[in-house]
Amino acid sequence: MRFDIITLFPELFAPLLTAGITRRAYESALVDVHLHNPRDFASGNYRRVDDRPFGGGPGMVMMAEPLEAALLAIRAQRQDAVPVVLFSPIGAPLHHGAVEQWSRSAGAILLCGRYEGIDQRFIDKYVDQQISLGDFVLSGGEIAAMALLDAVARLQPGVLSDADSHHQDSFNPALDGLLDCPHYTRPEEWSGVPVPPVLMSGHHARIEEWRRAQRLQLTALHRPDILDKARAQGHITAAEERLLHPKD
Repeated sequence: MRFDIITLFPELFAPLLTAGITRRAYESALVDVHLHNPRDFASGNYRRVDDRPFGGGPGMVMMAEPLEAALLAIRAQRQDAVPVVLFSPIGAPLHHGAVEQWSRSAGAILLCGRYEGIDQRFIDKYVDQQISLGDFVLSGGEIAAMALLDAVARLQPGVLSDADSHHQDSFNPALDGLLDCPHYTRPEEWSGVPVPPVLMSGHHARIEEWRRAQRLQLTALHRPDILDKARAQGHITAAEERLLHPKD
């Protein structure tokens, strides 16, 4: 898959593409990333990409012309029909199911806004989808783009050291979308606290039973909305309900 990223700050992506386990996806081109600075497509001596908003108000607005020129150049290179995605507060929240869909896609053209935003006329003409990371505002779309790229990259074959690692992740349908359970490693006792004995037992069925109970309890405590969704889908048994409500 290929992701083309339109950004005024392509240098921000260097750590993502060169460090950590997921760099394997970029180095092998499993996730092929191309960075495009709209300033390179702007006209005039100053390569201007923003201007004052009509109607007054603070800040600057990214201009449509250089963004369009960058986008058309990308489309000429790709010659395939992938969506143009803008990271925006009005977008649908990014979730695990969407990441899985992106991980099996041909990629996209990711547009990273800056300043007060992007000329609405460009959005209306070219943007196919808008994505949000949550109910907060970032200084630009680059962090959101990196979050999507990282989430997609770790799902590619051969990227994680253990191919089954992501199947144990929080939100994974294989675990009914529940939060992940706690994890422990050496030493067996740290700061006076031992590892739960069941994890030292070697009894795989009991270990999995304990992990399932932990996932349920953590999800009930921290994300009851996810637990309600799992209930609605019929993933929570009567015995598990009794575990969650022992006094009922």
